[in-house]
Amino acid sequence: MKHLTGNCVSTLTRNQPRSTARIARTFEGTRRGVATGGHYAVPKPFNEPNFHYATGSPERQKLVTALKDLRSSLPVQVPAWGGHGSSQSKDKSQRVSMPMPSEHGTVFAQYTNATEADVAAAIEAALNAKSEWQNLPFTDRAAVFLRAAELVSGKYRYELMAATMFGQGKNAWQAEIDAAAELADFFRYNVGFAQEIYDKQPTVNSPGHHGRTDWRPLEGFVYAVSPFNFTAIGGNLISAPALLGNVVVWKPSPMSVYPSYLVHKILLEAGLPPGVIQLVNGEPEMVTKTVLNHREFSALSFIGSSDVFRSLYGKVAEGVVAKKYRDFPRMVGETSGKNFHLIHPSADIGNAARHTIRASFEYSGQKCSACARIYIPQSQAAAFFDSMKQELSAVKTGPPEEFENFLGPVINQAAFTKIAKAIDSANNDSQLERVIGGTYDGSKGYFIEPTLYATKTPDHPMFDQELFGPVLIAYVYPDAEFDRVLDVVDRQGGGFALTGAIFASDQAAIRKAEDRLRWAAGNFYVNCKTTGAVIGQQTFGGSRASGTNDKAGSVGLMLRFTAPRTLKEEYNKLDNVMYPSNLR
Repeated sequence: MKHLTGNCVSTLTRNQPRSTARIARTFEGTRRGVATGGHYAVPKPFNEPNFHYATGSPERQKLVTALKDLRSSLPVQVPAWGGHGSSQSKDKSQRVSMPMPSEHGTVFAQYTNATEADVAAAIEAALNAKSEWQNLPFTDRAAVFLRAAELVSGKYRYELMAATMFGQGKNAWQAEIDAAAELADFFRYNVGFAQEIYDKQPTVNSPGHHGRTDWRPLEGFVYAVSPFNFTAIGGNLISAPALLGNVVVWKPSPMSVYPSYLVHKILLEAGLPPGVIQLVNGEPEMVTKTVLNHREFSALSFIGSSDVFRSLYGKVAEGVVAKKYRDFPRMVGETSGKNFHLIHPSADIGNAARHTIRASFEYSGQKCSACARIYIPQSQAAAFFDSMKQELSAVKTGPPEEFENFLGPVINQAAFTKIAKAIDSANNDSQLERVIGGTYDGSKGYFIEPTLYATKTPDHPMFDQELFGPVLIAYVYPDAEFDRVLDVVDRQGGGFALTGAIFASDQAAIRKAEDRLRWAAGNFYVNCKTTGAVIGQQTFGGSRASGTNDKAGSVGLMLRFTAPRTLKEEYNKLDNVMYPSNLR
């Protein structure tokens, strides 16, 4: 009789007696089912190849068709909870309407807010599914997410992209690298990371002893809260814990309800048992209050604003003090950044400018890794600003379904109002010079032109102000003060420490910046923009006010959703209570 490592599945030969075979079948039925032997290894993960949507390409035509099909079905309907197959409320007065960011007179999606009873039911449904899911062999859990990756990259690729373009305002390329490639990458690589965890077992044992690690899931449920700006992020927040045998209650941002609904639909089609991941749409405070009042709450997996994460951290701490929870809940969070580019006098200025445009203005500056502040040497300032103006002269802003547009809208009225107010203030600020942009138009969509201000005052408040839009502030520093500027960069940024970059050809300057700015960014780049970490190539996350730095796209993040149990077995016998030192 053999055993499948970690799965407790027996294998019998055809020559065994029937009575033994009956016992084996009974054993198999209570354990795992199919009789197989061996220690399985999942396929090696890989990065999804990108399509580029050039004029006349087959992928462009498929995407155009998906956009037309989706527009013809607007507004799309999303249930309050439960995901695909759940019914929408028939009372239209209860439905929440989400406008299209690029065309705010058009309703993109409608959903009904879950009630407190709905949230409680979702939690119970997840917990009821927990035992069967966590006892399923890892190879079977992995198969669900590997099938989902194939559905993302194939059958649903253009539907996901169209939903992300209309619902979140991304252009074709930004939707491609998010909703198609990165989502598939998260599913495949998280399977690989889980395999790495399960493979980590003790390698040193005393003679006659055997140590093992049981990589248990958390005992309760995980609460996942995902942001509007990346469809793939929701997929990561739910797949990382679920692959390890956890169950998840998932609340996406209202601005991404439909793409999140599609992700959940894909997982169910891939074979995920319906209770394992519970999709809940509703009023954030009520949903969160219901979750945090539950004794089985075991972890928060969060991406959003720093202030919200701090608030949730405090509420969970209060629950811990009050002994509300069985466990000490794990708090996993990534928030935002006031990210920087630092230009050294030795830098290739044209390269630095092009990288800065992509880092600051792609997706209208709404990536948590977007560059929002830049430090330029006085000797290169004119050349840098000229290069920025020249490159931006070809950049267009407009609806994402018009492929020539590099920038789309910001996400909603609140974001537009906040950024427009900051631009108005900056346009009238005597300490700032408007280099580029400084205009906006909210008549049809929430459009803001790429904007750059320059100052010779290193302590301007805008260096610490989080705007989450296409607005960049530059400090022009005397070349001889590069060392001092390193301290300024480290001190500024609103307390965040997510991403940063140095542009230089002088290797000594690069080394100095890497060392002096060690704590200023969780992801630090050399002659490369601050955005665009690729799953499996660069892990992602920051500290200080930017989060818990558990690094998305790594084993480190997934370990937060395990509760390891150490096992020790002795094969030899204990012959004596007394130690030799006790004997005369």
